[in-house]
Amino acid sequence: MANKLVVGNMKMNLSYDEIEEYIDRMQGYQDCIICPSYIYVPYFIDSGFTTGVQDVASYDNGSYTGEVSAKQLASLGVKYTIIGHSERRELFNDTDALIKEKIIKALTNNLKVILCVGETLTERENDQAKKKIADQLLTDLKDIDNINDDNLIIAYEPIWAIGTGKVPSNDDIDEIISYIKELTNKEYHINPKVLYGGSTNDANIKELAQIKSVDGFLVGGACLVPDKFIKIIEAVR
Repeated sequence: MANKLVVGNMKMNLSYDEIEEYIDRMQGYQDCIICPSYIYVPYFIDSGFTTGVQDVASYDNGSYTGEVSAKQLASLGVKYTIIGHSERRELFNDTDALIKEKIIKALTNNLKVILCVGETLTERENDQAKKKIADQLLTDLKDIDNINDDNLIIAYEPIWAIGTGKVPSNDDIDEIISYIKELTNKEYHINPKVLYGGSTNDANIKELAQIKSVDGFLVGGACLVPDKFIKIIEAVR
């Protein structure tokens, strides 16, 4: 896909047998970026997919039971990592300071970062969406000198839209995406791709794909069903 990126965040889903069936069905669509559970990463890489992960440790190596480092992932052939997803921020208490450390480790090991930002419904209703996103971006990326248009992608995911079926209007999405682009250009002198995520699926992708400011999509639940995911990929090709 020359213009639009499609990233599938599989989260903690699918068994080994289901993964085998999934990979078989997705042949010919390896031009998306798949982010499976760590244990399935080698299968996707060996099958020719551009492969990312859903998080990365803030450490290089050592006695950190359960963690996986950017260095280890890069050695497998992983190309991308999601960092700062709202589920990590909320369920695992990933602070902006920790997210920044993870970004540094990822970039140091040549992983491209997909940084997630977004507001809650309360913040949206109180007209605080832009402030929340600015706070996240200005803290997460502060003093990181080696970010550029190629190694950083921003994913705008309004928290209230993730897995709920609720989607902001195209105008609302365009306003926030444009704001993110203006902010990153002003503060960091970069022009990263900005994706939209949050209840993106095969039923609404044609409508969402009309937003010119959006450079692609971060897809959650819909990426778990090959037929649905393929419709999303084909809609933006």
